Amino acid sequence: MEAEIAIEQRITAASYSATQRQTAPDAAPTLEITPPHGWFDLDLHEIWSNRELLYFLIWRDLKVRYKQTIIGVGWVVIQPFMTMLLFSFFFGRLAKIPSGGLPYPVFYYCALLPWMYFAGALTNATNTIVEQEKVITKVYFPRVLLPLSAVLSGLVDFSVSLVMLIGMMLYYRITPQPTAIYLPLFLLMAVATAFGTGLWLSALNAIYRDVRYAMSFLVQFWMFASPVAYPSTLVPARWRWLYGLNPMAGVIEGFRWALTGHGQPPGALLAVSACMVVVVLFGGLVYFKNMEGMIADRI
Repeated sequence: MEAEIAIEQRITAASYSATQRQTAPDAAPTLEITPPHGWFDLDLHEIWSNRELLYFLIWRDLKVRYKQTIIGVGWVVIQPFMTMLLFSFFFGRLAKIPSGGLPYPVFYYCALLPWMYFAGALTNATNTIVEQEKVITKVYFPRVLLPLSAVLSGLVDFSVSLVMLIGMMLYYRITPQPTAIYLPLFLLMAVATAFGTGLWLSALNAIYRDVRYAMSFLVQFWMFASPVAYPSTLVPARWRWLYGLNPMAGVIEGFRWALTGHGQPPGALLAVSACMVVVVLFGGLVYFKNMEGMIADRI
């Protein structure tokens, strides 16, 4: 209860501060709330005006995530590490899936790192609107900040896991290649995909609670539809561009290639995935902004 009161007070203060910056010094602060005037009325300026609130929401997510946990931030390393061990044994040693010349632990961890960030960010972004029901129905602020904060807060966990991956590469005497300069591009694609998909699902989850129950299946299905446990080279070349319709396919393959230098650049696969990222992100923004006006009533 105290946390909800603190959030509400902070949101009110941030909204008031944003309003003061937009009004004349001698005029009383006035905030007029109107619904979007069209499908493409995204009002990005409002999001920028509430950037302080976004920072507060990210910080709150980080504190709540590991509150009253014994291992704490150690879960960030334990989960992908244990999954990597299972994949290395079953898919590597037993199934003999090709790894493109990489040691199986590095091959799988390179894929699990962006995938687990994406899966966690997507799940948190989907549930954040419903979880903040009491705040949403009391105070006005740009609702898009909630899924955005859930996606951005996951980057802290990603950074910790990346240090673990670099340590593994040094253990196997794999030095990062010059292609590593492309890592921020692939990370940005993962962030945009998680944010865009999270916008779609969070708005739907506020109206249809079936979305919450379907999330575990969706994430599991999406993982096996992505080159996490196998390389994309197993997909026939003539179908690889179609495989790129999965945005995370280009992200994961690009992440492996950029960090280790093994294999060929994603090429057509990456181009199709990049286009899909733009479609998912823009479509999610448009859909969420037009559903934003009825979320407080339907939630």
